Amino acid sequence: MKIDQELTRKVAKTARLNLTKEEEEKFTKDLQEILKAFSILDSIDIKNTRSSFRPIEQQDILREDEEKSCIDQEEALKFTKNKLNGFFIGPRTIE
Repeated sequence: MKIDQELTRKVAKTARLNLTKEEEEKFTKDLQEILKAFSILDSIDIKNTRSSFRPIEQQDILREDEEKSCIDQEEALKFTKNKLNGFFIGPRTIE
């Protein structure tokens, strides 16, 4: 793709930018350099290269569910004063 000032003006118009002549020249050079850098990347042979999207292999870190005994209601409420009818009570949120 050829990057020239006409293309830079078209892109600027699409982006609703009012560029001066100096800015047009600068952005044209910048866009040409960017395109050159990407063309270098395009020329690299990557057929035998593994993707580095996830450079560190992920492993399943979840444990198996195991049934265990838990505390009963009486024991859970043993150390609080804020209880009523077997439940914790807290401050009102709606008045």
